[in-house]
Amino acid sequence: MTAADGIRLHYTQTGDPCGRPVVLLAGFKASAQSWLYQVGPLAAAGHRVLSVDLRGHGQADRPASGVDMARRGQDVRTVLDALDLHDVLAVGGSMGGNTIWSYVSQFGADRLAGIAVVDQTPKMLNTDDWSHGFYGYDESNIETYFAEGVPKTGHGTPLWRRGMRLVRLLRAMKGGERTLTPGELALLSDHAKADWRPVIAQTDVPVLFAAGAESEFWPSSHAAAAAALAPQSSSIVIAAAGHATNIEQPKPFNDALLGFESALDTGGPAR
Repeated sequence: MTAADGIRLHYTQTGDPCGRPVVLLAGFKASAQSWLYQVGPLAAAGHRVLSVDLRGHGQADRPASGVDMARRGQDVRTVLDALDLHDVLAVGGSMGGNTIWSYVSQFGADRLAGIAVVDQTPKMLNTDDWSHGFYGYDESNIETYFAEGVPKTGHGTPLWRRGMRLVRLLRAMKGGERTLTPGELALLSDHAKADWRPVIAQTDVPVLFAAGAESEFWPSSHAAAAAALAPQSSSIVIAAAGHATNIEQPKPFNDALLGFESALDTGGPAR
């Protein structure tokens, strides 16, 4: 499909075309392949599963500039409009989670039945009123902390000690790129400075916040803190999982996601 500005987006579809649409949005520098361990179980549960590459990622077009969080939210609108999707469960991992909030901030949640966010704090900057941001990132280094990429924090289990978790990561992130272009650094900076808490507070569909207990990027407390903002919400911390929670521990994550989805038709989780 093609966005209004001519950029080609990409998606793959699996499962029952008459089932509830589940739109999977990958994180920064990740492709739709990162949902490798979710597509099968979601399809087996009777859902229409759409794994999406937004601009700059995976098999979508990669413009040199002009990609920010607002544009990513607009790309989500393009996907939902082009496929005429309604009653959607939107699932976002990392930046994909905050991309959903960008979409909701611009277009509302009328097309959504629910939202699931995977290990993504809604505010990456640590401030006096928010201590669940990216490790080491605060107002003293707001302009420089992500200037060259995603900093190593020293948190989380080292890759070499993750065993099967590492094997799953390598399979799901196959073909991933490590270098960052100036345009990608600009997107990362825009992402890092955003605060989506007001959007969450005004979102009237059920939301699940999932955190990895051993996330490399932020304390797992972000999930409960974000859930406390939303009118209808729940949170879960998945043990022995890093930032790529759905990849490292697919079974408990999938169980939580499918349980959350099954509750949507009965009103969803209420705080």
